[in-house]
Amino acid sequence: MSTSSTVDRAFRAALYATTDDALDTGASLLASDPAADAELAGRGEEFVATAWRRGWQPADVVRIVRRELDDVHVRLASELIRAQAPHDRPRGPRWHAQLGDLGGRLGDREAAAARRADRFSHATAVLELYRLLLRLPALEPLDEPDGGAAGSERAGGAGSPARERHPESRMLGRIRALLAKAEATGFPEEAEALTAKAQELMARHSVDEALLAVRAPSATAPGACRIGVEPPYEQTKAVLLDAIATANHCRAVWNEALGFSTVVGFASDLEAVELLHTSLLVQAGTAMAKAEAAQRAGGRKRTKTFRQSFLAAYVHRVGARLAAAAESQLTDDSLPVLASRDVAVTERLDRLFPETTTTRLRGVSDAAGWEEGARAADDAQVEARGRLPGRRP
Repeated sequence: MSTSSTVDRAFRAALYATTDDALDTGASLLASDPAADAELAGRGEEFVATAWRRGWQPADVVRIVRRELDDVHVRLASELIRAQAPHDRPRGPRWHAQLGDLGGRLGDREAAAARRADRFSHATAVLELYRLLLRLPALEPLDEPDGGAAGSERAGGAGSPARERHPESRMLGRIRALLAKAEATGFPEEAEALTAKAQELMARHSVDEALLAVRAPSATAPGACRIGVEPPYEQTKAVLLDAIATANHCRAVWNEALGFSTVVGFASDLEAVELLHTSLLVQAGTAMAKAEAAQRAGGRKRTKTFRQSFLAAYVHRVGARLAAAAESQLTDDSLPVLASRDVAVTERLDRLFPETTTTRLRGVSDAAGWEEGARAADDAQVEARGRLPGRRP
C-alpha cells in the first residue's frame, strides 16, 4: 500500500467526521505505517498554506490551536508553520516576527523519539490538529507590501530579513521598559508615574511621526494587526483595547467568536497599542487580586460580579484618562495632520469591515467592584503630566 493511500484513507476516516471512533480509525492507520510520516507532514504544510490564503497568520493559528486544543497541538502547529515557511512567498516584518515568536522546537531526534514512543497518540494529535485547520473560516486579509516598509501586517517566509528597525524603535524600547517597570513594582505611586510617562512618550511619538510624514512623504499607509482577547471577561478586555486604540489614533474591531480584535492604524501607533494593552491588563490583574484580598479580609466573598464590575470601572476610567492624555499632546500643527491620518485609518477599516455592530458591557452590578476598579484605574494614571517643551498650545 502506498504512503499516499494510507494518508488518504486516514483522512477519509477522521477529518470529515467528528466522532472518536472515526479519529481512532484514522490514527490506527497512520500509526501502523511509519513510511507515511513524511507524507502526513507534507499534507500538514498544505493545510497551513491554505490557512494563509484564507487570511490567517502564524500568531492567529497558534492562538486558535491553543484555545481549542492542547499544548501538544500547539507544538505540532508551530513545527508545521516553521516547516512551511521556506516554501512561502515573501512576507513582511510583522509576519517574520511572529515566526520568531513561535518558541522552542524539538530537535529532529527528539521529535522522532516522541513519535516512536507512542505512534497512536501522535497520530491522534496530528489528526485533531488537521481537523481544526481544515475548518478554519476565512479572515479579512491583512497583507502588507513585500518587505514591510509600509504596513503593520504580519507577513514573511524564512528567507525574510529580520524585523526592520525604524528610527522610532528606540522610543518604543523606552516605552516598553517603562511599562515593564510599572508592571513589576509593588508601589502604586511608582506604577502610576511610570505608566504616565509611557503614555506621554506614546502621544509625543505619534504626533512627531505624523509631522515627519508630512515633511518627508513616503508610501506609508495604515496597516493592521490582530491582538488576542482571551477569556475570562473578554468583552471588557475588548473594550479596553478599543479605548487604547482610539487614544492612539487606531481603530479596533472585536471578533468574539475567534477571540481577537483587529486593530487598524499606522505602524508605530499599532506597536504602542500592543504594548499598552498588554501592560494595562497586567496592572489591572494585579490591582484586582489586591482588591479581592481586601474584600476577603473584610469578610466578603469574591464573586464573578465583583470582578466584572471591577474591570468595567477600570476600563471606563482608564479610557477617559487615555483620551485626555492624547488630547493634551495636540498642537495647531498636528491637528490637520492627525485628522488626515484618522481618515486614512477609517477608510482602511471600512474596506476590511464594511459591516460592524456595537455591543454593551454586561454584568456590571457590583458597587464595591466598581469603586475598587475606578480606584485602581486612578492608580494606573496614564495622562501626560503637562505639555511637552517647545510645543504650542
